[in-house]
Amino acid sequence: MKIDLSDTTASKINKALVQGRRDIGTPAVGMVLTMVIVTDEENAYDSIKAAEEASHEHPSRTLVVIKRHARTPRDRTNSHLDAEVRVGADAGTGETVVLRTYGEVSDHADSVVLPLLLPDAPVVVWWPGDAPEIPAKDPLGALAQRRITDLYAATNPIEALNARAHSYAPGDTDLAWTRLTPWRSMLAAALDQAKSKITSGAVESEADNPAAELLARWLEARLKVKIDRVVTEGPVITAVRLGTGAGEVVIDRPEGPLATLSLPGQPSRTLALKVRTTSELIAEELRRLDADEMYAIALRAEGTKETPSHV
Repeated sequence: MKIDLSDTTASKINKALVQGRRDIGTPAVGMVLTMVIVTDEENAYDSIKAAEEASHEHPSRTLVVIKRHARTPRDRTNSHLDAEVRVGADAGTGETVVLRTYGEVSDHADSVVLPLLLPDAPVVVWWPGDAPEIPAKDPLGALAQRRITDLYAATNPIEALNARAHSYAPGDTDLAWTRLTPWRSMLAAALDQAKSKITSGAVESEADNPAAELLARWLEARLKVKIDRVVTEGPVITAVRLGTGAGEVVIDRPEGPLATLSLPGQPSRTLALKVRTTSELIAEELRRLDADEMYAIALRAEGTKETPSHV
């Protein structure tokens, strides 16, 4: 069910949510958090779809904030708010409100969002595209326990990563880090089996890949060895190589959803290591809302100052 509201207010939106639930016979129970998505029209559809898919695991109220540029005389002279309220089958397992702000309302989107937050429930803010320089100090980010950005959307991902390290606050995280969960799990399991001291290492990936840089920094912080950055044709991360006195520990994924794990003195084996969808990444992030200390450690690690080598 969809309800369109033009030149509206937060109070009218709340009433529309209540009326929509009554019309479809669904009470406002079971929703565990409020997800705020700050995006533009170009990325809105994919972001909403990802949030709705994630809501099957984490039922939530999703508030989508789209700051519109003035295109008509009405837009230029009147600050106003348009909204689209979705409940039932049109909103996954929760509720979705698409908020389009015009004029001065765009500068005070937090005042529109605040009355629409679920009472006594955590708030998560996600910027699928451009993110503020300091997410924790952004008016919308300040409302949240969890702030999700994506370095893949940055024009210069490595420069943005370094800036994010200086602005980090507990509750910040990034989908570039979330993409590494399968890699980190497999590397930890492989090192448990290798039981040898790591003396060197390398992360191979396409150029300027922020996830690869975070992985290299995490390995350096945990293993206390220098990790080389090696540029390949990709896509994304293609291999991690860790040197030991007995030989190399290697996870190699040149392409596709399968990787090969090689350990010294053991036969190679095939592992599932697919590139996950955005909805899967968001669902993982919503499973924990406390500070991610490992992300902070990887983010703030110095990293190498040398130019990456090529293969």
